[in-house]
Amino acid sequence: GICASLKHKYDVDTVPHVLCGGFTKEETEYLLVDCQYLEIENVMALRGDARKEEKYFTPTKGGHQFASELVKQINDINQGNYLHDKIESSDCGDFCIGVAGYPEKHMEAPSLQSDLKRLKEKVDLGADYVVTQMFFDNKKFFEFVQAARDMGIDVPIIPGIKPIAVKRHLQLLPQVFRVDIPQELIDAVEACKTNQDVRQVGVEWAIQQSKELKEAGVPVLHYYSMGKSDNIKDIAKELF
Repeated sequence: GICASLKHKYDVDTVPHVLCGGFTKEETEYLLVDCQYLEIENVMALRGDARKEEKYFTPTKGGHQFASELVKQINDINQGNYLHDKIESSDCGDFCIGVAGYPEKHMEAPSLQSDLKRLKEKVDLGADYVVTQMFFDNKKFFEFVQAARDMGIDVPIIPGIKPIAVKRHLQLLPQVFRVDIPQELIDAVEACKTNQDVRQVGVEWAIQQSKELKEAGVPVLHYYSMGKSDNIKDIAKELF
């Protein structure tokens, strides 16, 4: 409903996140059929996180365990193949499918190489582009892209940028997302006396990251706002 309202009332392209967790395959299909009728063409296929009481992700009964399985289901609909005959449609889907990539590997992956094999599987099953997890060192992104290309992954890879906004992010982001923060950025944030100073440091770092990425020819930039967009607006004003 929200995605459809944004698309049709404000003419903004939306990308609803379709999750494995919490949904059966049938419920996923009903959602995708609704998206078709609402003319929503872009979706992000994600596994989702484990529940708080779980150490590892457990799929819903009758649902998908891996994002690759979800990608296949979406791509099957693009080919006009539905789960049940009772869903009668002569129309094939036309979904553009995004998936997640991890420059510093997924926290559950034993190695970056094994993680890239998972990503390659998602692309082979129909993913059209990749959006990466946040990173704070562009070198990690460039190395990830090269490793992906060497693996035969040839779809666009969109970098994910997250501006640090409060000092607590120095501990929270590495803990939750398993990402490294460069010592230079840590020192700059720790030297700040107010959250406003931290916010400015985060904005400036993200701007420099973004400029370097644009110069390197990335297809587009993705920003993680985590519900707060003021700093993203400041970055966009500087870049665009």
